[in-house]
Amino acid sequence: MSETDYYKLLNVERSASPDEIKKSYRKLAMKYHPDKTKGDKASEEKFKKISEAYAVLSDPEKKKEYDTFGSSGFKQKYSQEDIFRGFDFGDILKEFGFGGFGGFQGGRRGHGGFEGQQRAVKGSDLVYEMPLTLREVAEGVTKSIALQHQGGNGQVSVKIPKGMIDGKKIRLPGKGAASPYGGPAGDLFIKSKVLSDSVFFADGYDLNVNKSIKLSEALLGTTISVPTINGKELNLKIPQGTQHKTKMRLPGQGLPHMKGSGLGDLFVHILLTLPKELSEQQKKIVEKLAHVGL
Repeated sequence: MSETDYYKLLNVERSASPDEIKKSYRKLAMKYHPDKTKGDKASEEKFKKISEAYAVLSDPEKKKEYDTFGSSGFKQKYSQEDIFRGFDFGDILKEFGFGGFGGFQGGRRGHGGFEGQQRAVKGSDLVYEMPLTLREVAEGVTKSIALQHQGGNGQVSVKIPKGMIDGKKIRLPGKGAASPYGGPAGDLFIKSKVLSDSVFFADGYDLNVNKSIKLSEALLGTTISVPTINGKELNLKIPQGTQHKTKMRLPGQGLPHMKGSGLGDLFVHILLTLPKELSEQQKKIVEKLAHVGL
């Protein structure tokens, strides 16, 4: 878990007095308050972070725990809800003069200060990297994941659609971190991480597979069996004179597109295998081939 430096967030030294901490927070809150920044997500996130820092450093008991155990140890004991429990943002920000920004003056829109605005501030969005096999990407799957974050924990059932190739995301509204101000929870983004496969390797929606053939098969031609991601076997004709590392395409045998219709392709990479040693009979035959220009 990465360390969060509350002192650095508030631009104060660890030896700062309560008044100095309060003064610095007031200055930063004036800069990043949502009524000031009008929907700027980066500023909104900054405001949440400095408010969390002030909630900890302005509370003697929490500050002592943070100073003693550091950020990681502190957050093992305190959830985000614990951090803000008993911390009245409405009174604090009214004290700082947040009464008239953007039509907020004291309690609700049109009637007063920060309370209505703070409830509108979402919790943080979260990203969960979901390991998926190529078969799961091809067919879709429903998985249950255990979430543990500052807003709480629990099991979430996730329906993974077909075609969720590496790096693709789906959004689960309201499944992210809880808002420290009682507003709506953030969103949870499930990001696909496709696992290595023993047979296929993926390139976007296309699949690739290696197939080895003998020298005689390359020279004379042959028919080989090629596996597909759905468990079937297809026959592929190898023409005479096929070269090493020839790439052959089987259209529509790749992964399904995540949005809309269509499928990727399956590319078969033909690899020519040569024996490390020849029997006496094989050697004589190759020598004859050499005499006739092969």
